[in-house]
Amino acid sequence: MSSPTTIKDHLSQIRTTIFTNFPPEGELNRIEFEGPEIALYCKNPSAAFVSEDVVRRMAKLLKKRVVIRSDPSVRKSEEETVKILEQIIPKTAEVKNYTFNPDTGDVTVEALRPGVVIGSGGSMLRSAIIQTGWRPVVVRIPEIRSGIVSSMLHVLNTSREYRQRFLKEVGERIHRPPVITKGPIRVIPLGAFGEVGRSSILIDTEESKVLLDCGLKAEANNLEEEFPSFHALDFPVEEIDAVVIAHAHMDHQGSLPYLFKYGFRGPVYMTPPTRDLMVLSQKDYVDLKQRIGETPPYGVEHIKKAVLHTITVDWGEVTDITPDIKLTLTNAGHILGSSVVHLNIGDGKYNVVYTSDLKYAPTSLLDKANPVFPRVDCLIIESTYGGRDNIMPNRKDAEEKFAGIISKTLARGGKVLIPTLAVGRAQEIMMILSEKITAGAIPAVPVYLDGMLLESTAIHTAYPEFLAVNVRRKIYQGDNPFLHKAFIRIDDVSKRDEALGQGPCIIMATSGMMTGGPVIEYFKYLCEDERNTLIFVNYQAENTLGRTILRGAKEATFPSGGSNGQRTYNIRMEVTSIEGFSGHSDKSELLRYASAVRPSKWLLINHGEPSRSAELAREMKRVFMYGRTRPQIEAPANLDTIRLR
Repeated sequence: MSSPTTIKDHLSQIRTTIFTNFPPEGELNRIEFEGPEIALYCKNPSAAFVSEDVVRRMAKLLKKRVVIRSDPSVRKSEEETVKILEQIIPKTAEVKNYTFNPDTGDVTVEALRPGVVIGSGGSMLRSAIIQTGWRPVVVRIPEIRSGIVSSMLHVLNTSREYRQRFLKEVGERIHRPPVITKGPIRVIPLGAFGEVGRSSILIDTEESKVLLDCGLKAEANNLEEEFPSFHALDFPVEEIDAVVIAHAHMDHQGSLPYLFKYGFRGPVYMTPPTRDLMVLSQKDYVDLKQRIGETPPYGVEHIKKAVLHTITVDWGEVTDITPDIKLTLTNAGHILGSSVVHLNIGDGKYNVVYTSDLKYAPTSLLDKANPVFPRVDCLIIESTYGGRDNIMPNRKDAEEKFAGIISKTLARGGKVLIPTLAVGRAQEIMMILSEKITAGAIPAVPVYLDGMLLESTAIHTAYPEFLAVNVRRKIYQGDNPFLHKAFIRIDDVSKRDEALGQGPCIIMATSGMMTGGPVIEYFKYLCEDERNTLIFVNYQAENTLGRTILRGAKEATFPSGGSNGQRTYNIRMEVTSIEGFSGHSDKSELLRYASAVRPSKWLLINHGEPSRSAELAREMKRVFMYGRTRPQIEAPANLDTIRLR
């Protein structure tokens, strides 16, 4: 650890470098280390804002993220600023609200058409900064209102002082000089190696301890199996320098509040939509535990603490997260905001890429995962569908089969029940249904939407920039596929009778593996009628009701208010599964992705049932046997420490 004097001297040296090289006309007044960013407060910010070369030059010189802010003394009053912004921003932007942050000099502009606010090449933003001294941060108002997005803005705006203190503490830790520059690099699997669920990996460089993902295993029988093996760490959780969350599924982020409950107070990095979807999932998890009479392992206060420690990062931004590690997130193609994590260790001397969950093919919702990195020494890749026979059907064939089963069910007077994961899969299926109904491939019947997928879909509409290019274009042009006229939102329990009392219809409800949620209520009502069909569209994990039904169970028992406290239902409805909609890559896509990335030294396989991980490892060895790079390929178990260097 660096001594306080060394740290102070190093930060002072950075300040001196900035003052020496910053244009005098900018009137640089003070410098603050705010998390991964170095904030430069100027009395004449227009001199720097007019040309982005200043920011680029300073960032290149320091190899740090630099942001220019106006000194409070030169900002217009909030009232004056609103008047100026109303004159600058065209009415067609449909601005609904302005929120000021005096600590940073930012004004959040909430608008239905953020592109109009930004202007061509950012011209509108530059004009606003120059005339008001405030830096506009443009936020899109989703066409479907999201309570989570609104609550995120509220929490962050009402906790500004805490956030500022936290960011300054993090900034001083990040920008201190590294002490150990050539120490060993270790990968310590804490979960999801030889299993699916509770993903978590510790990257230990001696200088830094970074956690990649922090998930849980919802179907586990006890806390020890539900959470990653934090008990095996030989240091307190307070010593973890940073956590990186790759995406918002619970098996990748569900134990994050648990870390905060037990003392972690460091930064957590993820994309903006991942943050919002994460909070949605965690709150639902706590509510579910309480509904079934169990005590949640953490509370809402721990979720809020995690949010206050979250630093959002857009794809492609290079961000310092420790003195010796830079982070870059890129598209993973799995769900909204999902990321492949690239760690640049020791100023590029070693590079680790962690796929988390990966889709290396375009879907109706997302573009395919990014395989392009300057250099990769170690690749950690998932194997959910890495088994020998895990070859997904052709996407077009899968969609036609899906439409055919639905049409056949509706023709015989039945209802279609689709259990779905709230985040990602639900929106993918909604895209397909809207396209097929519009094209006449599926009869135009009502499509009822129930459960957490409603809020998740609203969050999707808030972040179109993270969706596939063609979907983004449709939303920007006012043709939002999530607002198709066939979709009917069941936002109150009393409205479920409408769906069940209808004639032929389609019902989408959570949860996707039938471990709880509204899908159970629909299933109990529909399962004994052979005209109806249950269609699984996502992976069914071991020990879930979904897997049991898919394997051919003829009955299912649920708690009941009767004398014996339970009731058994006969399963007479048709049960089928469509595998072509997976947000995971199959074996062939995983092999192609690894071949495109070309890790030079290590290829580690995780996130799969043991047999599938082992089979993928064998296939990878065959593929790389005669390649330009021949990495060491392993499928380790949890707690098997791998020394990369």
